[in-house]
Amino acid sequence: MTEPLYLTPEEVSERFRGAISTGTLANWRAMRVGPAFVKIGKSIVYPVADLNQWANQQTVKCRATNRLNGKEHEQS
Repeated sequence: MTEPLYLTPEEVSERFRGAISTGTLANWRAMRVGPAFVKIGKSIVYPVADLNQWANQQTVKCRATNRLNGKEHEQS
């Protein structure tokens, strides 16, 4: 089965395991923040490619410690 090109707000909420509610998506649309969406008449859909790009932009990258980088803590 092929992946759909567009998701409804309910499907977006499900995709993110309920961490983003349909109400939050509606608020974000009103404020023009969050993932890109397409409005056709009264219907709102989210392009999957844009959702993937938006989700990647939300990735938090942690700084590695010196020990993880292979450097030992230098002592004076």
